[in-house]
Amino acid sequence: MGHQRKQRADPALNNEEMAGGGVLSHRLFEEKTDKKSEKKSEKKSEKRSMDKKLLAMDIDGTLTNSRKEITAATKQAVQGAILRGHKVVLASGRPTPGMRGCEEELELKRYGGYLLSYNGGRIVESHTGRVLYQKALPLSILPELYQFAAEKGCGLITYEEDEIISAFDPDRYVGLTSRNTKMKVRKEDKFIEYINFPVCKCLMTAEPQKAEKLERQLIELCGDRVGIFRSEPYFIEVVPVNVTKAAGLAEILRYLNIRREDTVCCGDGFNDIEMLRFAGVGVAMENAQPVVKAAADYITSSNDEDGIVEVIEKFFP
Repeated sequence: MGHQRKQRADPALNNEEMAGGGVLSHRLFEEKTDKKSEKKSEKKSEKRSMDKKLLAMDIDGTLTNSRKEITAATKQAVQGAILRGHKVVLASGRPTPGMRGCEEELELKRYGGYLLSYNGGRIVESHTGRVLYQKALPLSILPELYQFAAEKGCGLITYEEDEIISAFDPDRYVGLTSRNTKMKVRKEDKFIEYINFPVCKCLMTAEPQKAEKLERQLIELCGDRVGIFRSEPYFIEVVPVNVTKAAGLAEILRYLNIRREDTVCCGDGFNDIEMLRFAGVGVAMENAQPVVKAAADYITSSNDEDGIVEVIEKFFP
């Protein structure tokens, strides 16, 4: 049972456009905001924003149970929240294609919702399929990442459409992300030469104790040019500077004209901490890492006990 904590881009965009910063596809955010400010009074906008809230959920370990399933109770609760006028965002480190299964199961194309993939590197509107925001890594960083991974003996992958592209023979953690996302792994011996398209993130894999050390070493090597953090004890994420789930959510809130204090964000992993701190209410799952629980305002039941249902019943009546 939950308890309060005592204290508290369009796919066609080229890489030159992407490497300099996030691109707001077709200026959707600006245009929508401008039109709203022209047509509606501040008082009405404030009232409307108070009427609706936003629920952002991590997928693995949060939305799905230990068997990587969305239970019938969770599905019903999420869809019910949408029908009551609230907004739903799936916020994951997964690539966009790896989130499609959950999107389909929740019927977000029908009910409405948003996919925040690559830890905030891309935002997709489910019912239209539009890429609202996207930011890519500078391709100049790839040779350094490749050399580092080769010397340290860790895995290195990125993504192309619905495939995982691996620089080396896949280790068990690359196999794990393949199973979780239902995406096939393809090894490319000429990894650096092959990657000539926008890359939203790379992922390095290693045993947890080793990954902890490699994370620190990688930050020393190139932490001034890219974002580096672990999402799981064995996953080291490499993303564009200033790409986080929290930053991605800020873009969505601006697009939807929802206040930060009207957001409830749920997660269990290291990469959820900023999102939980950013939210009006940050919720950690009972199965979350201790450091994640320390950043939360509320602890809900575990992902195997329909913790998301508890959150919706409490915060989205």
